[in-house]
Amino acid sequence: MKNIFATRSGIIGVGAFIGVMAALLQFWGNPGNMGICVACFVRDITGALGLHRASVVQYVRPEIIGLVIGSLAAALVFKEFRPRGGSAPIVRFVLGAFAMIGALVFLGCPWRAMLRLAGGDGNAIFGLLGLVAGIWIGTRFLKAGYNLGRTRVYSTTAGWVMPALAAGLFLLLLIFPRTEGQEQSGVLFYSLKGPGAMNAPIAVSLIIGLIIGFLAQRSRFCTMGAFRDLILFKQVHLFSGVVALIVFAFTTNLIVKQFHPGFAGQPVAHVLHLWNALGMVLAGLAFALAGGCPGRQLFLSGEGDTDAGIFVVGMVAGAAFAHNFGLASSPAGIGPHGMAAVVIGLIVCGAIGFTMKQK
Repeated sequence: MKNIFATRSGIIGVGAFIGVMAALLQFWGNPGNMGICVACFVRDITGALGLHRASVVQYVRPEIIGLVIGSLAAALVFKEFRPRGGSAPIVRFVLGAFAMIGALVFLGCPWRAMLRLAGGDGNAIFGLLGLVAGIWIGTRFLKAGYNLGRTRVYSTTAGWVMPALAAGLFLLLLIFPRTEGQEQSGVLFYSLKGPGAMNAPIAVSLIIGLIIGFLAQRSRFCTMGAFRDLILFKQVHLFSGVVALIVFAFTTNLIVKQFHPGFAGQPVAHVLHLWNALGMVLAGLAFALAGGCPGRQLFLSGEGDTDAGIFVVGMVAGAAFAHNFGLASSPAGIGPHGMAAVVIGLIVCGAIGFTMKQK
């Protein structure tokens, strides 16, 4: 059976769907220019589990659960569920942690950088420039022989771990729902104000996440891969999906009156352009070295890739470090130790790029 989502029109359709749905999720209650942000939403889940105590970013985001389960469903239907792993997992954990730290200095993953741009946030331009620069650096390492090593086949049980964790999170959300005026419900923490207190209806968020997860698994949608392929091979296949995401999110924002151009006063954003860029240089480099953007890592984990799962766990750890150690930014600016963390992250990722080569 031909995979229509692997065609040019298919990847454009997937990008368009993500762009429209992300803008609508914001319209239906998610934070400004944050209809879907993998980094922010993983950060919110980390807070909901009490792994950091930033009270304004605590909520189990159903979209993340949907992305993993949707990808699992597509992989099972089309017989692409292949449990695998063993390709430098500890290195992938470190890359995931620094990718999250870089993204939280900028305040968004590649998806949110594009959604911020589509919503009129001019600060996103610097983040996107940094993202492309980081991916470009990663391609230099790839051309020089960088390689994390081959994966091997794992047991079926290992492949089900990440989907099972996602399902477990959803059960916790149902068992311990938000209680009005209460910061804690059972084992889960909730925000009473800030981005964590803003959310679209659970069922809507979950269904959209499931559909995107299904479509992205079939199309191999990846923002990092889009720029990597453009830089390395001059291929525009994945890039056309990224362009569609921005164009359709922008158009939807215009229709629902969510487009507000400018730099100052943008939702969940700061105006320190240098650190907007450098944060995403770090994130882009870590994504390139790990082989996929944060969304792609979730999709891969849903189809049984435990290495991608380790990267996601690294992102959870990175979110905890970022908020517990004062690394993450806020609309007031970057955290007291954010600059040092970005510099250290660039050094660590550079060392990984220089030393991890195929023998």
